[in-house]
Amino acid sequence: MANLCEICGKGNNSGASVSHSNKKTKRKWKGNIQKLKAMVDGRPKKVKVCTQCIKAGKIERAF
Repeated sequence: MANLCEICGKGNNSGASVSHSNKKTKRKWKGNIQKLKAMVDGRPKKVKVCTQCIKAGKIERAF
């Protein structure tokens, strides 16, 4: 399974670390993806959601 938010699709970004001498090496920035139980179609289900979607209230938590 991919490391993606099931609500907004946020995942990993790639780019380069740049040193003082301007050398570039590949690196990844990982999205802050959390596993949690949420109500999906009236039933609790484990989903992967980014913290921005959790804070914005785009998901209904199942306790």
